Formats: sequence, C-alpha cells, structure tokens
Amino acid sequence: MAPLSVGIIGCGKIAQIRHIPEYAANPNVRLVGFFDLVTARAAGVAAPYGGTVHGSWQDLLADPGIEAVSVCTANVSHAEVVIAALRAGKHVLAEKPMATTLADCERIAAEADGSGRLLMFDHNQRFTTAHRLARDLVAAGAIGRLTSFVTAFGHGGPETWSVDPGPTTWFFDPAMTTMGAIGDLGVHKTDLIHFLTGARVVEVRAHLATLEKTDAQGRPIAVDDHAVAVYTLSDGAVGTMTASWCRHGSEDNSTVLCGTKGTLRIYDDPDFQVILERPGQPPERHAVEPMQTNDAPQASSGVIDAFVAAVLAGAPSPMPASEALAAMRAVFAAMESSRTGASVTIPENRS
Repeated sequence: MAPLSVGIIGCGKIAQIRHIPEYAANPNVRLVGFFDLVTARAAGVAAPYGGTVHGSWQDLLADPGIEAVSVCTANVSHAEVVIAALRAGKHVLAEKPMATTLADCERIAAEADGSGRLLMFDHNQRFTTAHRLARDLVAAGAIGRLTSFVTAFGHGGPETWSVDPGPTTWFFDPAMTTMGAIGDLGVHKTDLIHFLTGARVVEVRAHLATLEKTDAQGRPIAVDDHAVAVYTLSDGAVGTMTASWCRHGSEDNSTVLCGTKGTLRIYDDPDFQVILERPGQPPERHAVEPMQTNDAPQASSGVIDAFVAAVLAGAPSPMPASEALAAMRAVFAAMESSRTGASVTIPENRS
C-alpha cells in the first residue's frame, strides 16, 4: 500500500505537538507539504521531513501530489480552508471548533456530503481508552437510565502553551477566534457528552464571562475565559458543562454520569480513570491510561491514526461533520443564551 501524502496547513502549536509528530510516527504517511503565515515557522517544521514549504494554502491545495491535509489554522479561517480543500479533492482532518458561525458550520457539512472525500474533526476525547470504556458501560446499562451529569475542562489558558504565548496569543483576539473557552474547551466536552450518552443537547441555558484574562494593554479580553452551561439532552437528562481558562494548578478534564442504578466517574481520580459506583457493590475501578494534556511527553491522541486508516480503507469518517455540527449548535446556543439571558432550544438536535 502506497503511503498517504499529507500536507499541513498551519504549523502552530497543535500541529507541532499533535498532527506532525503523529503523522511522522505512522508508517503509512509521508509528510510532503507545509504552509504557515509565518514562513520561517513552516520551514522549521518541514526541514526534518524534506517537505515543500508553500507560499500560500491555496498553493498547497493545488499540489496534485498531496492527497490529504490537516487544517490547523485560526478559527476564523476554518470554513474557507476546509471547503476549499474538499473542492480541491483532498481528504481533510480539521481542528475544532468547526467554524465561527453556525451558517459556516452548515456549509461545511453540506460540502462534505457531496465531496466524495473524507472530512474528520479533531474531537480527540472520543478516542481515549477511558471514554470508550465509559461509553460501553453506559450502553450496557451499567448505570441504568442517565439522569444527570457534570463535565468540565479547565486549565490555565492558551497563553501558557500556544505558539505565541502570553497576552498577544491569537486565542485572545476575537477577530481570529470569535469565541473563547467555550469554543476551545467547551466544544470538546459537549461532543463528549453526545459520544458517551448517545443523546444530544437540545436545550441550553448558559453564562459566559471574562473573569481574569487581559490583553497586552491590560484590558479584559473580548472573548470568554470561563463558561458554564446547563444542558438538557434529548433523552431528558440534565447536566452542566464548564469550560475554563481560569483553572490554575492541575488540569480538570473530568466527567461524572449519574443514572438510576449507579454513577460513572471519568478522569476525576488520579489513579483510576474510570470508576463505576453502584449501591451495595464495591466500586469497579479501571486504570486504563492518563488523560492527555498539552504537556510533554505526549501520548498519541489516536486521531491521526484513525484518520489515516479511514482514508486508506475508504471507510466513513471516524468523526464526521454531522457530529461536529451537533456539538457546535450547542456551543452557539450557549453563546446566544449568555447574550440574551434566556434558554435556547435546538430542535435540529432532536433528529
């Protein structure tokens, strides 16, 4: 089998710590093309692989030797680049959030449906061993009918690790991002609840705030650094999702699912990543793998390997646009709820 020829569009931190090394470790991949707005950055990451540095992402997409691309650009350009890549006949692995408007998310999904190419989004929490085990336990009825949940993702903020660290990071620029912690972290946990439960968010009441982050001039940033949402699922369960750049100390990436027969705790214990608690029974503890973080050394996310395997096998996307769109509907509903102070329903997520 000939290796898959891959191009990287956007050579920032997520490309450097996730996409590029995981492609390089996959024997069925050749890294052949690189583009970044900072040409020297693209040249630096391309050098070990002998890849071509392109002057624009359009030029990279025009290269007939590139079969697939990773889109690791700033949020605001996701829709334009992803759609152009599909139209250029490339398979696409794209970073989250899907896009910065619901209309653009819907355009991407429609484009993917008719493209004949595989489009996958990097919702890496679906690929951890602990989350897959938890999903299987829920599906097997281990906790009975789901009634409530608490899920959270919090760390010290992107200025601590992004390719341009400090208050000038692009994550703080609304022109580049549109959304803050809700789009950076909240979309992960929203999609995770869909994945674990098989249900979707159909109603949202949320509050987004800027509690502490400031820009280079010392002014509060114009996107949220903390978000709390109350989600009602299509199966009637109700829970909370918290996304925060204001957690200083250990990272929180936990989820607790409560059902009529028991409780499932995921990544809230330092030694056991999945704990099943049921009345009258000893806890069932599973030590499977640590939660992935942005700290070195990195464990494989599983995302790149899943993407490559699906492309080479002609299989469906392991994380298709339709699933990403369902999570983004909830994110945009949370943003609207915070603006208006009212609950927002999502009828499209009932189907």
